[in-house]
Amino acid sequence: MTMSNGVMARIVAVEDLEAVGVTERAAGRSIALANGCFDLLHVGHLRYLQAAAAEADCLIVAINDDPSVAELKGAGRPILAAAERAQMVAAVRGVDYVTIFGGRTVVEVIQRLRPDVHCKGTDYTSMSVPEREIVAAYGGRIAIVGDPKDHSTRDLLARIATMDQEA
Repeated sequence: MTMSNGVMARIVAVEDLEAVGVTERAAGRSIALANGCFDLLHVGHLRYLQAAAAEADCLIVAINDDPSVAELKGAGRPILAAAERAQMVAAVRGVDYVTIFGGRTVVEVIQRLRPDVHCKGTDYTSMSVPEREIVAAYGGRIAIVGDPKDHSTRDLLARIATMDQEA
């Protein structure tokens, strides 16, 4: 899909991830997987994605679908629909593919893709990553990447609400 600004978005269905993996590995490229909600893209997200991209030749980002964001983050979330969040993440330098998944964990994506590296943010440790056993079972590795969790969508929303009340 080509967006109007000329950025080529490589948004693929979860069902197509196996084929993406085969194609990328046939080209001799290693694969990193990052995941998250990415609601209201902010600098913390960018730093996480750029650090994840440095872990392998190809970065695939899995974005939580709207029902899973609502379950994880609460009422009123997500702010932006999954398709819009996917387009924004696909436009970030270093991101090769984006997929949208359902559920609380990215297990299905990992099982289909079998990334060389599963990247998580600094709010995790290598031992607290929910998918760590699945990744270890096929010989993949976990990488904790990005800067400290000093940025969050929740904090941005609180700041915006405060600004609206002061105005």
